[in-house]
Amino acid sequence: MEETEKLNSLFDAVADELLTKIKTGEAKPADLAVAVKFLKDNDITAIPINDNALQQLMESMPFPSDKDISTGKTSLTN
Repeated sequence: MEETEKLNSLFDAVADELLTKIKTGEAKPADLAVAVKFLKDNDITAIPINDNALQQLMESMPFPSDKDISTGKTSLTN
């Protein structure tokens, strides 16, 4: 097996293992941190659009929206 094939196989195995843990609900906080680092280290990004999971996560966060910021509301209490 070539070195590139080995690296691709290792990458796939890590990705599959992390995905399985996340999908089955078995992922612990440390597993999620590893998954985030894995994505970041491989320059994998996502854009929150069309009510996808990332968009839903952003909307659930307790931060002011772009509209709130543009109208001067910079916290949830004002």
